[in-house]
Amino acid sequence: MSGGPTTAMVLAAGLGTRMRPLTDDRPKALVEVAGKPLIDHVLDRLREAGISRAVVNVHHFADQMEAHLSTRRDLEVLVSDERAALLDSGGGIQHARPLLGEAPIFVANIDSLWLDEGAPPLESLKQAWRPEAMDLLLLVVRRGHGIGFEGPQGFFMDEAGRLTHSTDPDVVTPFANVGFGILKPQILDGGPKAGPFPIQPIWRRLQAEGRLYGAAMQAFWMHVGDPAAREAAEARLKELT
Repeated sequence: MSGGPTTAMVLAAGLGTRMRPLTDDRPKALVEVAGKPLIDHVLDRLREAGISRAVVNVHHFADQMEAHLSTRRDLEVLVSDERAALLDSGGGIQHARPLLGEAPIFVANIDSLWLDEGAPPLESLKQAWRPEAMDLLLLVVRRGHGIGFEGPQGFFMDEAGRLTHSTDPDVVTPFANVGFGILKPQILDGGPKAGPFPIQPIWRRLQAEGRLYGAAMQAFWMHVGDPAAREAAEARLKELT
């Protein structure tokens, strides 16, 4: 579909330690769910949403990842090489900046899947994006409408869609981060130019500036964080076939 970003940053460089033993001989991104590697589930969703170029960072079993990504012919896939060191979420995006350009981009984790129901989540994200008001728009899901939630930390969202991130372990927030969003690469300006760093401090800065927003998905979310979650997601997907 037209409109929205045409470039995506796919965060796929993690060690996948919680997915062991499935990641003893492959990266987490190549763990299969319902007969398809996680990375292909994500790239397929991005392509459906109008992405023509995906930048994928690699570290763990990087050679396997590069070989697999080279088989994609339906969109341009560029590799951001993190073999030397893992750079975390913010550092990974910063390292890939020369490949991403300056226009807003999708950012995607490789361990989030969803069922096809309701409005397509990435289309909802694109329709909610207002660059004059937002610097980062996160796709969120209401608690109880997914599997694989981890802990109480998450977000509150006001009527305008502005997000407040909570890390209080005693407060259960109504929304969880799905791991997809639209961001302006410039939000990394002013931070470290190289090396590992997380993106969460940038969330907090944008929150204080009133420029961190959320869009709630209608589809049923599945976080594939460990072998048990993978089995649960696979069972859900196979119900549809």
